[in-house]
Parts: sequence; C-alpha cells; structure tokens
Amino acid sequence: MADFRSPPPPFGADETPAEIYWAEADDGLRLRLGLWRGTTATAGTVLLFPGRTEYLEKYAPVAADLTAAGLSVLGIDWRGQGASQRLLSDPRPGHITDFADYQRDVRVMVDLATRLDLPKPWHLLAHSMGAAIGLRALMNGLPVATAAFSAPMWGIDTGRVPVGVALGLAQAAQVLGHTVKPVPGSGANGTYVLDSGFAGNLLTGSATAWARMVAEADAWPDLTLGGATFGWVGAALRECRALARAPLPAIPSIVTLGSGEAIVSAAAIRATCARWPSARLITVEGGRHEALFETAPRRAQVITALLTQFG
Repeated sequence: MADFRSPPPPFGADETPAEIYWAEADDGLRLRLGLWRGTTATAGTVLLFPGRTEYLEKYAPVAADLTAAGLSVLGIDWRGQGASQRLLSDPRPGHITDFADYQRDVRVMVDLATRLDLPKPWHLLAHSMGAAIGLRALMNGLPVATAAFSAPMWGIDTGRVPVGVALGLAQAAQVLGHTVKPVPGSGANGTYVLDSGFAGNLLTGSATAWARMVAEADAWPDLTLGGATFGWVGAALRECRALARAPLPAIPSIVTLGSGEAIVSAAAIRATCARWPSARLITVEGGRHEALFETAPRRAQVITALLTQFG
C-alpha cells in the first residue's frame, strides 16, 4: 500500500493522497484501486466508476470534495487503462471484447470494500463508460443505497453514421479478424488532451480543468489511453443496446447531462431517464462531457447534487 503520485504542480497542493491497493480479477488481470478516506469516516462510502481513458489521479479533486463531507471514496482503474493491466501488446488503444468483463472488476471492488469494512451506506458515482458498467452492476445487485451518473454512456454519439451501421462495421471487423485494430480516426496512438486545443474541445469549458488534464497527461503518459479498437466499439454498442431494453433497478438515482454533450448520446440518456421512475435528470447548462471538471458554477451545481444525493 502506498500513496498516489502527487499531481503535477501547480495543481492539487491541498489534495489528500489516496491509498493504493492491487488485486487480481478472477481471470488473472491485475487491477489498481485507490481509497480516499473520509475526514469523519462515518458518512458512508462512494464507489467511483471512472470513464474510458481515465485514471484515479484525475479524480483527486472530486474525492477532496466528497471526503470533506465525511464520505470515503473507493475508485478503480478499469482493466486495459490507467495503471491496471493493459489488454493488448500495444498499450495505447482502448480495447475490450465483452463489457461483461468489466463486471469482474466490479466484483474485485466490492470484495475490497467489504474486506476493508468501508463505512456504509455505499453509493455509486459513475461517469460515461463507467456509468454503463455501473448501470449493469446495479441490475446485477450492486449493494448501494443510491447512485449518481455523470454523462452516462447509455448510447454513443456516432455523428452522421447511424448506430446500426456503426455496429455492422464493428461486426464486419470482427469477422475479418480486425477486432484489436484501432478504429480509423479515433486517435488510437494519441492522447486527446495533448492532441487537441482547449478551443472547441468536447470535455470541458473550464480552462483551469483543461490545463490540469494537459499537465497530467504530459507528466504521466503511461496512465493515458488513446482511441478505441473495433472490438471496444462493437462491445460498447451492444451493451448500450442491451441496457436500453433491460428493466431498470429501483435505486434512487440522479443523472447529470451537459447541454453541450457531444460524446455520448443525450437522446439515449433522456430516454432512459424517462422510463426510470427513481431517476432524476439534472441539466447542466453550457456543460460539456465532464461536468465534474467544469467551470466553477457548473461544477458546484453537480457537487451540490452529489452531496445531497449521498447525504
């Protein structure tokens, strides 16, 4: 067990380091988990499910807000990203063949939280891809009292390409043996925040948050991830389609959606919330994909909603 590496200056000077834990999933994959302990250790525990390409260090500011309210936070680097074991010999593309494999990682997380006797009630905080994993975990009986989803990947914005066509292309790539090949134009060997400028980026309207992302990616390139393989795209689209048809759990939930969302499908999010009586949709006006890393007023709106939900 050890502390996380410190965020590159000038960011994170007053953030509390987390404890690192390493564990193996039931298929032998080595995973990294991190625990930030609440200041009072009595308010409960948040299970943090990050999005695709993300890593635990990125969430230190979010953990600081939650631990200040007495909540402990247990997060994970999903298989194939962050400091967890990568799935391909080339570590840059994001890959998976079946989204069910992420539930192996969830089981590791729940097991660790149980062994550490982390304070209850437990809550779920899930972003983007992590929200697809999180919704499936809720359907599988994840033992949490409430849930909060940020820009959930319950559908993917495929632009001018219809979802059915995108899924067909992914399936054709599998037949041709191209499952592990990067999707053209996905930036598989790059890093989005290093290859893109702040102007017009799809993640945040906050120059400060963007600067931190750039500094982290520059300082820790081994934690970053590039674009997706055909395998990941096919698996993600199949899981989104399955989630859209599945019964939804009776767990009190909030869902935040930026009005400027352009990565996941806003229509799919609204459709899911419309058929989910225990879920409440919160629109973040002007927000982009990462409301937890937005301008101060937008971020405050989301953090306040989280603390209310988890309180």
